[in-house]
Amino acid sequence: MTTRRLYYDDSFMRTFSARVLECVPAKPVPSPSGPRLAWEVELDQTAFYPTSGGQPNDLGSIGEAKILDVRDEHDVILHLVDRELEPGEVRGSIDWGRRFDHMQQHTGQHLLSAMFQERYGLPTVSFHLGSDLSTIDLRGPEPDAAVLEGAQRATNQIIFENRPVNVRYGTASQFAELGVRKEVDREGILRAIEIEAADFQPCGGTHVKSTGQIGLILVRRSSKIRQDWRVEFVCGCRAERLSGGDYQLLRRISDRLSCPPEDVPATIEKLVTERDANFKSLRAALQQLAEARNAAVILAAPQTPEGLRIVAELLRDAHPDLLLPLATEVAKNEKAIALLIHEETGQMVFAQHSSSGKDLRAILKHVLEKTPGKGGGSRDFVRAKLADPRRSAEALETAKKLVDA
Repeated sequence: MTTRRLYYDDSFMRTFSARVLECVPAKPVPSPSGPRLAWEVELDQTAFYPTSGGQPNDLGSIGEAKILDVRDEHDVILHLVDRELEPGEVRGSIDWGRRFDHMQQHTGQHLLSAMFQERYGLPTVSFHLGSDLSTIDLRGPEPDAAVLEGAQRATNQIIFENRPVNVRYGTASQFAELGVRKEVDREGILRAIEIEAADFQPCGGTHVKSTGQIGLILVRRSSKIRQDWRVEFVCGCRAERLSGGDYQLLRRISDRLSCPPEDVPATIEKLVTERDANFKSLRAALQQLAEARNAAVILAAPQTPEGLRIVAELLRDAHPDLLLPLATEVAKNEKAIALLIHEETGQMVFAQHSSSGKDLRAILKHVLEKTPGKGGGSRDFVRAKLADPRRSAEALETAKKLVDA
């Protein structure tokens, strides 16, 4: 039996009466406390919207049963609930906060998609209504900041004009004559949402009655998704929460930087420039330190019977970025091998002159088998990091024994 969809004609229906036609056990559903029992309920009519077309399902209750999910199975809508219901008359109640939020996002999406297509020739190829953000995927050239702002401004202008949002019924050919934004190839009577003088689009979802009920739309950002561009946006209550949160974040940043909110971008740019300059100075200083220490550590390193000079050091109270330049400097010396580990972080750099004849990659593999970590490299140079820096001395001792073998 086909389920009558009450939300088609009245998305603002919060409660309704219906008759339970069937209630059968379903597969247990996962929950934080473990699998929970569930039942599938079929009603003769329902105001609960099932997950479809990018819009999530409604929640609420049927009698004493809590809605866990709502599914569209062809012409039948199945309600997944947490307890068994007896056949007969029941009362359904919609989670109105969730429903109205979804209506704001969905109608806002129709309007935003229309503006992108009408003004910038960017058609929407998919829509997703998320728990925090909603997205549309646009096909065509990248929408830059000016396009995103232009579409947002045009959408909000129509929202502020509070234009009517109407439900229309007709065939695909009738809709095509009326100029739908996206034609569909389906038989029978179809449902469409019309935003006065702005958009006309086939849709089975729930929508507000006028654009003013959308409240406001905020377009967040665009990112590349395969061949399309994914645009994030929020409407209504979500836009209010997000904009308020953004401003509080900006205030905290500006307070931390001791500058007015409007000066935050310039202040950050200045700090980034200073950071990059300091980083270059640090690298230069570490290189100079490595060159200075190289001569000392090479002279202090004992020679093996093979003529190798092994510099094995556990660096304490030193910058971890000293490992690389120091190991590189040591490895410039004939038959020299550097085994350096930073004690506090467990970072390791092993390097050798090509004349040393050892396989540092094999040595690192054995070290990591005894003292777990991750890393790799070549025969003459390897880098790694221990999972537990407290085992740095043990790892260094293992490496020394393997090199001496």
